[in-house]
Amino acid sequence: RVLDWQPDVIHANDWHTGIVPTWLDTEGREEPFYQEMAALFTIHNLAYQGVSGRLILTFARMEYVKHLAVEQPGTVNWMAQGIAHADLINTVSRRYAQEILTPEMGMGLDPLLNERKEHLFGVLNGLDYERWNPATDAAIAHRFDVDHLDGRLINKTALQQQARLAVRPDAPLVGMVSRLDKVKGMELLEPVLEWLFSESEAQFILLGTGEPEYHEMFERLQARYPSRMRAFLKFDAVLARRIYAGADLFLMPSAIEPCGLGQMIAMRYGCVPVVRAVGGLADTVTDDTLRQGRGTGFSFDDFSAVACQDALRRALETYRQPERWRRIQQRGMRMDFSWDASAREYVELYRKAVAERRRKR
Repeated sequence: RVLDWQPDVIHANDWHTGIVPTWLDTEGREEPFYQEMAALFTIHNLAYQGVSGRLILTFARMEYVKHLAVEQPGTVNWMAQGIAHADLINTVSRRYAQEILTPEMGMGLDPLLNERKEHLFGVLNGLDYERWNPATDAAIAHRFDVDHLDGRLINKTALQQQARLAVRPDAPLVGMVSRLDKVKGMELLEPVLEWLFSESEAQFILLGTGEPEYHEMFERLQARYPSRMRAFLKFDAVLARRIYAGADLFLMPSAIEPCGLGQMIAMRYGCVPVVRAVGGLADTVTDDTLRQGRGTGFSFDDFSAVACQDALRRALETYRQPERWRRIQQRGMRMDFSWDASAREYVELYRKAVAERRRKR
């Protein structure tokens, strides 16, 4: 109002901005300046809900906001309020939009989400293709593109040297860049890596920080297998790029993954993803075992070490088929996960949100 500008849509993101669609759908309805402003509310991660005492409503002069059935007594849940009051809601992948309707993934808000499921959509996050481009990336040992994949071997050699692993072009190199916590599937990895080192010649490189128990786990595994793995327990943006450019496989065994960007970056760099088919991972990675000739990686359904091992086994078997492996790499590199497609979907949601706001009036 101060700017004398009336947007058609306000796009709010996560619990931090849940107050915006709430206000527009209550107080804003009574003020002509705001009556036609629609609200789109994007859920990036339902686990973070912004629960506070209801006293905050007094400070915000919003005492009239109704208590929701999914809220604990005496509290206000800003994620829930945003969901309840927005004209439209979306998550950052289609699969995650389906998953949060279930008790297993709904984080206690699935009853509310099911009430609003006709207004719930999924739009995949995009990747900045200028920032993530192996043909121009100054951080990697050798630049390459989809038509010159032999250059990846130089990056693999440099990565093995940096990790103080044996320089073996023939040994499959599995990489991970991840937060170290249960949500990212860390609890599966000790038996998976034990199996990997006993049943294959593969090497493993990890980059990440997180919960102390997983720092200890990787330090223990590295002490046991010093010639086969290296755990970099830190944040290092340059090393992350080198892992994407030099590893053969990229492992993401997530328990929950609303979207995920690691698998998109990996494919962009010709690093074949092995993922759990959940959330955005399911939407972006096509298993080559199930759809040979169309696959861009490998996936597994059950959240278990055995299922993860099976996906890795299939990937390692395929790695020994160079022509098929290269086709998988090239299909992944040619995928379009840029923001262009996602932006078009958001524009369509903005139009739908405006129509919904007008319908409710």
